[in-house]
Formats: sequence, C-alpha cells, structure tokens
Amino acid sequence: WSPDGTQIAFTMMVPPTHDAWTIDIPVTRPQDADWTANPRIVDDAVFRRDRQGFLDDGNRHIFVVSADGGTHRQISEGNYSFGGPRWSPDGGMLYFSGLLVENAEYEWRESEVYAMNVADGEVTQLTDHKGPDSGPLPSPDGSMIAFTGNDYTEQTYIERQMYVINADGTGRRSITPNLDHSPGILRWAADGSGIYFTVSELGTRNLYFAPLGGDPHKITDGNHQLSVSSMTDDGVAVGTLNSYYRPSEIVSFNVNNPGDVAFLTDHNGPLFADLDLGDVEEIWYKSVDDFDIQGWVIKPPDFDPSRKYPLMLAIHGGPHGMYGVGFNFGWQNHAANDYVLLYTNPRGSSGYGTDFGNAINRAYPGKDFDDLMNGVDTVIAEGYIDERNMYVYGCSGGGVLTAWVVGHTDRFAAASSNCPVINWLSFVGTTDGIGWYRNFDNLPWEDAGEYLQRSPLMYVDNVTTPTMLMTGVNDMRTPISQTEEFYTALKVLRVPTAMIRFNDEWHGTSSNPSNFMRTQLYLRHWFERHMTDDSAVKQLQRRMETESGQ
Repeated sequence: WSPDGTQIAFTMMVPPTHDAWTIDIPVTRPQDADWTANPRIVDDAVFRRDRQGFLDDGNRHIFVVSADGGTHRQISEGNYSFGGPRWSPDGGMLYFSGLLVENAEYEWRESEVYAMNVADGEVTQLTDHKGPDSGPLPSPDGSMIAFTGNDYTEQTYIERQMYVINADGTGRRSITPNLDHSPGILRWAADGSGIYFTVSELGTRNLYFAPLGGDPHKITDGNHQLSVSSMTDDGVAVGTLNSYYRPSEIVSFNVNNPGDVAFLTDHNGPLFADLDLGDVEEIWYKSVDDFDIQGWVIKPPDFDPSRKYPLMLAIHGGPHGMYGVGFNFGWQNHAANDYVLLYTNPRGSSGYGTDFGNAINRAYPGKDFDDLMNGVDTVIAEGYIDERNMYVYGCSGGGVLTAWVVGHTDRFAAASSNCPVINWLSFVGTTDGIGWYRNFDNLPWEDAGEYLQRSPLMYVDNVTTPTMLMTGVNDMRTPISQTEEFYTALKVLRVPTAMIRFNDEWHGTSSNPSNFMRTQLYLRHWFERHMTDDSAVKQLQRRMETESGQ
C-alpha cells in the first residue's frame, strides 16, 4: 500500500519480449486423429523451481492500481525481472532490488538496489557493489534506505551485513560490521534512529535493534525462536514464539518492556495438558579441528537412565541450515515411541558465524561427518544408548550426509536417506538452477574428480547398512533420479533397501499432513524391521503398554 492508502504496488509476470518460436505445421490433421499436445520450448538458463514447477515464460514487472479498484498500470519496462517494491514515505518512489542487466540469469550472487519514479517509471540505480544487495526499506522521513548484502565471494557461505545509504545512493555504510550473523530486517524505528531486525543464532531467534550510531544490541533474549511480523510506531510488536515444549503461538510485547510477553493464542494448551513430553537437553561437545558443536537430545517421556534406548540421529539440510530450540512434533512423536533423539548443528550450519558456516566450503561432505559421529559418541558416553540399535536419517543435505554416513561407517543398524544428492555429476545439471556448478573448483567437464570424490555413490560398495530412501516424485531440488541412482546401486549390491516415492510432494516428504504421518511411520517401521530381535519385541511391548494405558 502507498503511505496515503490510495494505491497498491505489486508485481506480475509479463510475456517475454524475445521472438516467439513458430513452425509451419499443417493446420489440417488426418480424419479422426488428434494432434499430440505442443511441446514445451525452453531457452532460459533457469526454467523451473521446486514447489513452482516450470516457470512462466516472461519477466516480472511492477504495476500500481488504485486502492478503490480499476485498471492497473505497468510502470516498469524492459527485458528484466523486478523485485517486490516498497513505497517511499511520500508515495512518489518505489524501491526494489534486482539486476537490470542483459543476461542477468547468468550472473551469480549479484543484485542491486534501485529506485523507480511512480509517475514516469524512471529507474535510478542506487547501489553499485560487487555482491548481492536486497530488501530495501526506506526510513520514515525518506532520507535513508536500509538493506542487506555482502561482498561477493566464491565461498559457499557468508553472513550478511545490514547497510544504510542516503536516498540518492551515496554514503553506503554497514551498521552491523561486528555482528557475524545475518539480519532479517523488520522495520525502522518511528523516529528514524535505527532499525529493528531478527537474528538466528545458536539455535535461537531473537529481536535486535541497530542504532545508526553505535553497536546493535538484543531487544529480546530468550531460549526460544521469535518471529516478529509487524510493529507499531509506539513499539508494540506482534509475531509468533515457540520453544522446546510449546509450539508456535501468537504473541505481543512492547520493545520497551520485552520481558512482558503476552500470549494472544493458546491453541495447543488443552491438548498438551494431557500429554507428557520428552525432556530436551542441550549439549556441547568437541570435534575435529577443536570445533565446538552444539546439539540437543530428546529423551522418552518416561525416561529411565538405567535402561538402554535406541538412538535416532537426525541430520538437517541446507547444508547451511540450523536446528534449534523450537518445538518439534516429529521428534517428540519419536521420543514418545521410546527413542532417544539426537540433533546437532555440525560445521557448515548457519547461526554460528561466517567461518563456521564456511568450514565445509569445497569440502562437503567431509568433516561434518566427524562432527555428527562425535555427537553420537558424546551421547553414548552417558550410558543409556543401545549401541546395537542406532539409526540415522535426514532430508536434502541431511539425506546427502545420511548416504555419506552409511558409506563411511557400519555403526548404524539402519538408515533413511531422504530427498538426497547421490551423484554430484548428474545433480548439478538436473537441479532447479545452475548455481550449484559454482560450488566446485571446476566445471565437471574440466575436472570431474571433485564431483566424484564428494558423491555418496562412489562409496556405495562400502555400504552394509539397510538403507531406505524417501523422496517426493515432484522434487525439482534433489530430483528423484538421485534417489533412483542410490536405490539401484544398493539393489545391485544386495544391500537391504526400499524406495518410497511420495505423491504430491516437491522437495521433502511431509508438506501434506497425510504424508507427514506416513514419513513418521515408515521411518520407524524401517528402523524396527532392522532392530535386534529382543529389542524389537521389547519396543513393541512398550508401545502396546503405552497405547493400552497399562
């Protein structure tokens, strides 16, 4: 909405400006015959995206329309795609990020901040910086613009900075130069003195404030995950908050008194009143290269330290993802079925700074495997893990590492490699973008060695662990052909395996509630099929006792 509420700005796809393909096919078809449907003609470098499918042919342009309705007006032009716009306080300009250059699809990690005059569509480039700049947000008086960005790097991971510039593009400076965590910009303070933003770090998410002069500081400080969606001029923030034992609920608080959080909803309170949740324990441990690794353990609700429990190691994706302190129903469900859950943030995870996140640069998978195994050893040392019955699973980057784990150790009784990358050579050309080519030192036709060295497929002859694979049939991020490669190789080697192909799923297997339940149940079914006989019987007996209330 424009500041005065009279106009709305939005983006919409516009047909391409390049020449259409035309062929002289006969218009009269044989009697009683039907033409086969027209083929899809693709000539863009990026032509599909996971959870979207094939992209519309054309460019995304900016339009405005009266808030009262009427004919919309296109104000951007050219063979470019324009990012989501933000209004200037006086309603005369729109700010957006993008890359208005020819063949922008071939550029990597490049974008700029632009201003567009609403009246005539004239565009002014405000930044000229090697690296990505995005998410411009003007100050209340329109004199400055905040945005996030980072210097260009070939490395796979870097934390972003928050910058401000004058409205004419001059005076670029970072206001978070010493904060080694990426800011998620929320809004300017009403008086223009600084910017509120969120930060994910060490498994938590909290609200920060960066003054225009001085160092950023925390507004909230809790062992929770807080997502702020809006804030009033007088400092009342609204968002969601979750923690170990509480799923996300809507909350509000005043930034001047952040400790007084009001829960506006309690959707799960009545349900949780009748449930026993497993205790969550935070752990830290040492790994190779003297790395400190953070993780968490969830124990069964009726945990008995004198007993031996089966272990599930869950591995996150990304690979630059971050597990955290938020409530996780899936893990609590596994714990309620008598498993101990271990989840960690190995090197490469986000939330621990650039050096930690970039530690897997040109080395993935690699020493992150050691981080995971040292976490398993840390929990085993507590004395309550049944080492005969340990299991490992993960999706996406977690699926990659699961396949890597079974190719490098036989300590797990069974595994589930979900939506994985198995063969980097075939993956980089079939995933939904061309950027993955840039995560290797060379292109595969120049030197395939690194691609092979880092592919779990190359270690399949070491696998003895029964390994299931679960992938969505619509997956365009880690296409199901990757799953098929590992499944077929395991079959050739007669390693126990199964392939579960989830219908109506893109990347992942649990976006639909029914598929989420199937994912949970297939996982435990596979693990329990490969438990030692006495443990499987005991597991079944305990479950029956729990379900019967004995």
